[in-house]
Amino acid sequence: MSLEWLVAWSWSLDGLRDCIATGIQSVRDCDTTAVATVAGLLVLFVWYCYRVGREQPRPYVSVNALMQGADADGLQNGYVYCQSPECVRCTHNEGLNQKLYHNLQEYAKRYSWSGMGRIHKGIREQGRYLNSRPSIQKPEVFFLPDLPTTPYFPRDAQKHDVELLERNFQTILCEFEALYKAFSNCSLPQGWKMNSTPSGEWVTFYLVNQGVCVPRNCRKCPRTYRLLGSLRTCIGNNVFGNACISVLSPGTVITEHYGPTNIRIRCHLGLKTPSGCELVVGGEPQCWAEGRCLLFDDSFLHMALHGGSAEDGPRVVFMVDLWHPNVAAAERQALDFIFAPGR
Repeated sequence: MSLEWLVAWSWSLDGLRDCIATGIQSVRDCDTTAVATVAGLLVLFVWYCYRVGREQPRPYVSVNALMQGADADGLQNGYVYCQSPECVRCTHNEGLNQKLYHNLQEYAKRYSWSGMGRIHKGIREQGRYLNSRPSIQKPEVFFLPDLPTTPYFPRDAQKHDVELLERNFQTILCEFEALYKAFSNCSLPQGWKMNSTPSGEWVTFYLVNQGVCVPRNCRKCPRTYRLLGSLRTCIGNNVFGNACISVLSPGTVITEHYGPTNIRIRCHLGLKTPSGCELVVGGEPQCWAEGRCLLFDDSFLHMALHGGSAEDGPRVVFMVDLWHPNVAAAERQALDFIFAPGR
């Protein structure tokens, strides 16, 4: 019995030894190709993570940081003007599509082509899209295809940001009222911009203009500026992003016009909304309400008016541009890169 057990045990050890030897030999047979491939993939993955982390969109800077560089280049009366002749937001020539495609290629080389199909399609066919669009919706700069189209959006389209803005209605209103005390009949206060209208007066006070922060203005509205950093879908890193206080005096008419793109939703938070004021988007009229947000797609033909009397006072809204809810996260990152200010 013991002899048989010993023979069986010896055979088991031989089998185990053969199994281990076979495994080691298998690893040796494929080590050059497999190990090199795995190592290469690991290196590429680490490099990709480094680049993505290094190139993340810039966050809103603190209000204290805005205290530096108050007289930055490009500020006139506290309002920022684009100084780049090649800015994609301000350029309307035949070379725009080539420039956009070049920016897309540069983005894809740094990151990935994954999820870029709709943007690639839009840039490739941009001229046809813009020229063949019905007159009711015709963005002037960039049209992203296959986005749901409607003049007005429900509040749930960007529920978090809408509710946050409405909860802070009094905060924004108080900062506006402090600013508005500086108005006089003889001059336009520092930081305000006069806009062209056929009748009346339309002035704006920008915190963010075409993706660029206006430091002097933000210091005057610190709580409102901090609020922008809490919004999840605020466009703050490309030329289609704006945040401002917009004031219409009685008798003012903003003529019909189109916005630059359909990738955003324009949000108006009513601060002062006297009767006789109206917004018309895509032929559909709506009225503002104090403390409530009104969401619309400004790539549609739209106009605004204040038909009230002088006793009614101005119509005032806080305007901020939010991402269209059907623009994916990967597309947002790419569009921030392609349409970065000054690119």
